[in-house]
Formats: sequence, structure tokens, C-alpha cells
Amino acid sequence: AETLVEVETLLHGHNRKETMMRIAALATVVGGASAFAPSQLVRRTAAASSLHSTLEREETAPTRVAPDAGWEPEWEGRTGLSPDEFMKSDMDSEDLSGMWECPLTRWDSEGIDVEKAQAEGAKQPHCPLEMKASDADNAMGAEYFSKNKEQIRADLLKYGAIWFRGFDLMKSVSGNREMHEALGLDPCLDPLHSSGLRKFASERDALYEEVNKPSLRQHYIGLHNESTAKRTAAYAAFVCFQRATEGGGRFLVADGAAILGELSPELAKKLYERKIRISVSNLDIPPSFPGPIKEGIKGLVDAAVAPKFD
Repeated sequence: AETLVEVETLLHGHNRKETMMRIAALATVVGGASAFAPSQLVRRTAAASSLHSTLEREETAPTRVAPDAGWEPEWEGRTGLSPDEFMKSDMDSEDLSGMWECPLTRWDSEGIDVEKAQAEGAKQPHCPLEMKASDADNAMGAEYFSKNKEQIRADLLKYGAIWFRGFDLMKSVSGNREMHEALGLDPCLDPLHSSGLRKFASERDALYEEVNKPSLRQHYIGLHNESTAKRTAAYAAFVCFQRATEGGGRFLVADGAAILGELSPELAKKLYERKIRISVSNLDIPPSFPGPIKEGIKGLVDAAVAPKFD
């Protein structure tokens, strides 16, 4: 089992192909509606009062493919549990169904010194921090996380994410829950819960399945934060119990601070001053649909769907 816990300063993407990735809701859960499909509605907003929409034509839209990673870790080939084993819930534990919604997004974007922010971003340590379990660590089980809680949470803030490797505890739903409870992370609903994009793998354990809708499985979902303009939570935990059975299944993590630091100052300042925001809605609109119908769908999404997330 590989587990990644992150604070919301990261970007990550997924390549969907029958993976068995499960995502825990920890004061944040997997969100991000930046999925790419054959036909897309892309809305670019220059300010809150100005919403401009364009419908990309299928024949001109670029093909979306998962990018190569700048660094790929060595595959360790560890054997996990069977689905019957890793999906077992501890029925003696509290039922976490009926969780609170995750917190409202807190916007604090005024008065930012872009050049200073870029300089700070460039100085941040490499992300994610990799932590490998020793035999002694595994022997401690959940106690390892409770005893090291303060250091782990401090490292989360310092590095942006921690990649826990080789921990036997997180090979199952019940063990993964023990981990985040030992760290004192409170579960909440997915910021995208109302969209229906993601179902629970184990609701009583606050564990969501990754977006696995048939219409999205073959599409690369680009880098995104686990938040919306409406809802954001502080932490997210991602765990993989079983290797993807049909290829794909890659989980990409991008260091948001490093990206900020590498942007040209002119571009970063322009994006900030113009308040550029990009939102993507996944629409499989048949190419044969007449233009007016496509425009009507676009307007409907702007009016009915976008407010849930923007």
C-alpha cells in the first residue's frame, strides 16, 4: 500500500484505467473537476463579475495525454491484500456516515506581492517528503502515527505532502482509517460531493473511491487542487490498495510552490492582476449536434452546474 497525505498546496493528476485507488476524506477529499473529454466546455474568468464561455470544437481540441513524470520512483513490487481483505471495515469502530461538509473556501488573494511569493516558492523544500517504514515502524502499527503526530503534521506544512511507503497499516480500509485518526485529521465530505462524480468506497470509514465513471476512465485528468471555489479542506489522503489491472493508474504529483517559482515573473503577475481562473466542465457532446444546441448546453452548464463549484 502506498499512501500520500497532502496539504492543499499541491497539484496532482490521474490517468484513469480501472485503478483500485481509494481516497480518504480527511478534512479534504479528492475533488477537482478538471477532467478532459472529447468535447469540453472551458470557462475562463477574468473577474467574478465577468464570465466568458467558449465551446471548443472536437476537431480543434488538443489531445489530452498524461505527461511524463520528471521523476519516477522505483517499483518495489510489494504484494497487497485481496479485495475481500482490504475492503473489510472494522465494525467495532464508529460509523462516520453523515459527515459534515468540508469548510468553505477562504479567499485571501488581495495585496499579494507576486515577486516575493515566487521567491518564497522557489526556496521551498522538495515535495513530497518520502518516508519509508522500517520493520520497527510496522511493528508499532497505528501507534507509530500517534507517537509521531506532531512531527508528521509539522512536516506536512513544511513539505506540502508526505509519501508513506511500505507501511503495512495502510494496506486496508480499516488500517488507513487508523492512520488518519491517529494523526487527528477529521473527515468531511468531498468538496465535489454534490456533483455525484465520486462514490464512497466505504462511507462508514470516510473513504471515497476515485472518480471512476465509465465516461471518464479513458481520459487523463489534468493537474488540479482538491478544492472548489465553494469548498476547500485542509488535508487529503490518497491510498492505493491494488495496482491498476489494465495499465495506467498513474498518480502524478506536482510541486505547486516549485511551479510558481519557475513561472516567468511577467506571466505570474499578469495572471494575478487579471484574476485569471480556468474551469473545465466535462461534456461528451456529440459532434453532430447543431451549433445552437451546443450553445444551449453551454449556457445551461454556466447557469446550473458552474455555481456548485465556482
